[in-house]
Amino acid sequence: MTATEAGPGTQVGAALGRKEDARLITGRTMWTDNMTLPGMLHLAILRSPMAHARITHIDVGPARESPGVITAFTGSDVADIQGSLPCAWPVTEDTAVPDYPPLAVGEVRHTGEPVAVVAARDKASAEDALELIEVDYEPLPVVLDMEAALADDAPLVHQDQGSNKCYTWTFDSAQAGTGDDVTAAESGSEVVVRRRFTQQRLIPAFMEPRSTVVDPTGDQITMWSATQIPHILRLMLAMTTGTPEHKIRVVAPDVGGGFGGKLQVTPEEFIAFVAANRTGRPVKFTESRSETMMSAHHGRDQIQDVTISASRDGTLTGLSVRLLANMGAYLGIVTPGVPILGAFMYNAIYKIPAYRFECTGVFTNTTKTDAYRGAGRPEATFAIERAMDDLAAELGMDPIELRRRNWINHDEFPFTTISTLTYDSGNYEAATERAKELFGYDELRREQERRRASGDTVQLGIGVSTFTEMCGLAPSRVLGSLNYGAGGWESASVRVLPTGKVEVITGTSPHGQGHETAWSQIAADQLGVPFEDIEVLHGDTRSSPKGLDTYGSRSLAVGGAALVHACEKVVDKARPIAAHMLECDPADLEFTEGAFRVRGSPESAKTIAECSLAVFTSHDLPEGIEPSIDSDATFDPANFSFPHGSHLCATEVDTETGQVRIRSYVAVDDVGRVVNPTIVEGQVHGGIAQGIAQALYEEASYDADGNLLAGTFVDYLVPSAADLPDFITDRTETPAPDHPLGAKGVGEAGTIASTPAVVNAVVDALRPSGVTDVPMPCTPERVWRAVRNAEGSERS
Repeated sequence: MTATEAGPGTQVGAALGRKEDARLITGRTMWTDNMTLPGMLHLAILRSPMAHARITHIDVGPARESPGVITAFTGSDVADIQGSLPCAWPVTEDTAVPDYPPLAVGEVRHTGEPVAVVAARDKASAEDALELIEVDYEPLPVVLDMEAALADDAPLVHQDQGSNKCYTWTFDSAQAGTGDDVTAAESGSEVVVRRRFTQQRLIPAFMEPRSTVVDPTGDQITMWSATQIPHILRLMLAMTTGTPEHKIRVVAPDVGGGFGGKLQVTPEEFIAFVAANRTGRPVKFTESRSETMMSAHHGRDQIQDVTISASRDGTLTGLSVRLLANMGAYLGIVTPGVPILGAFMYNAIYKIPAYRFECTGVFTNTTKTDAYRGAGRPEATFAIERAMDDLAAELGMDPIELRRRNWINHDEFPFTTISTLTYDSGNYEAATERAKELFGYDELRREQERRRASGDTVQLGIGVSTFTEMCGLAPSRVLGSLNYGAGGWESASVRVLPTGKVEVITGTSPHGQGHETAWSQIAADQLGVPFEDIEVLHGDTRSSPKGLDTYGSRSLAVGGAALVHACEKVVDKARPIAAHMLECDPADLEFTEGAFRVRGSPESAKTIAECSLAVFTSHDLPEGIEPSIDSDATFDPANFSFPHGSHLCATEVDTETGQVRIRSYVAVDDVGRVVNPTIVEGQVHGGIAQGIAQALYEEASYDADGNLLAGTFVDYLVPSAADLPDFITDRTETPAPDHPLGAKGVGEAGTIASTPAVVNAVVDALRPSGVTDVPMPCTPERVWRAVRNAEGSERS
């Protein structure tokens, strides 16, 4: 008998207020930059103003003489100890992994690359001293365009690699035995649509800039960092610097957002680590916002050549994708793997009989790319959903009807896709019908026809995005098959204190998601203790030594399952103790509502708290019983989970000015069983906002010399609440069959679904003008230009 016999809980599913919000919203908490340690030094980093150059002379001597400065050093000064930043995901055996020194040695390869550091008694002195460092650069040729970088005569980002190609990774359904040959499918199809989509480069605009404090005092080196991955960071520090792992403690205090941008082992963390060890004193580095935008990793930046084929009745026959993925100048922790995650999702919710995917990673003189909210899945969903709308237009078919004819029906699950994933459960019909109802789909289509017939200069567009994603990263065996350097398990521990209060220790590391609340709800139901009596500990490799942290919507799907199993072990360990106290056989006990009760005599009961106190005294325990009911559990998922949903967007597009206004937005998501509806609602809202931002506002671009053109929030247009519409959200619920709670994951759903919904709506509004695509972000200038170009094509 296990804790799940407690029956339906009262906490899971309740929209409880978040435990962590009072301190996070008021700021009365320990952000890394709030920390001050005795004797602490402050770091300032000199960064390259050039995208590609040889460092012919560098002198930090004058900076060392500056008031307040303790030391200053370059990459050459620490070349023997700084190591090379790690890449954990070389996706093929021949993936090019160039050396990546935290401080440049001899050559810089993107603007913003660190070249020297100053440590001073205060931050102002450190920053002032940067101006005294003398550096001479010899400019080298710059390559920014991916296709140009692959040319035979292209300037090389890394001379020692001999090429700008990082890797080529392919999947072919005919070779894999999962489907037909895509070339034959396309040649035999009645309709073939070819499109090129560009995923513009984006900057994860987390609220709290990256910050780190390193303290070498005492027996251990302690690093506090605004990171998503304290456990992975500790491991990488140990493996890269040679410092014994057990001598390193990494703490992620409250962290102000990440969106994948803090799923990284950064040069700045390594520089601080080296500086602390060189000076023997605590050091702190907190970046400016401009430093964040220039040097923290970027996301997306792909060129997608997509071909989709079908019969005239709309039945899909084949899909091929040729992808170029910009790695930037270096490889981050999972840079090469991001586009490969997408490779498995281009087929989306559809039954496609033939599929081929080819991705080439390319080095350029730009900031490295890496995971950004969704990591590969938004890119894939955008491509297939844009292609489906264009195919529907080609066929003269309603885009939802085209999807319906090809999607996996709810009675066909579990369903193994052509890309080898086995989708656990889903009901695309229910989510789409609910979305249509809330949206008023048919009436909006009628209004659209009226506007088109009247020649209204403001046209109405309707965008459809029916999507699925894979959450719960990830089954370790799958990661191993893809050359990833770690597993995908997660850990949880439960400590029942003598007073009956409970401490939950999780290996996940939240940065705003609300784990303390959700984990408390789970433990409260599993153990039958009050929600308020549970404390959740996280983000410290000393108190939570095992974990693989938070990214990829894995925390609840994997970490939540680990917690359920840890609670079950607590109940199992308490059972013989309760039986001894009740003088009955353990088999005669049932566990309901937090208490063991003798079957047939429910008044005879002992709670978990009473068992815990008995363990604390240990005066009268059964013979041979360990005096503890604490437990640990590690969970490695057997499969991903697959949330899905249908998002519909209506836009009004002014064909004379190019202005786009989102008139209405409906999202119906199915994320399995919901632990806390308030948290889910917040995640969906934030995700939609981020997806709309890619569709309409944000872009990180470079000039011809490799200078970032959007280096501040004045230039990089993160939308505010005033720029966004009201969202209508709802849910359907199809539990995950392999998860003890039936939960699937929600953190990235809104971002994945919303971008194609919005762009499809913009293009749909302009189709009567002959427009088939508008590059992202769909700014007024780009919309206006698309209309004018289409008109010019018609005239010519």
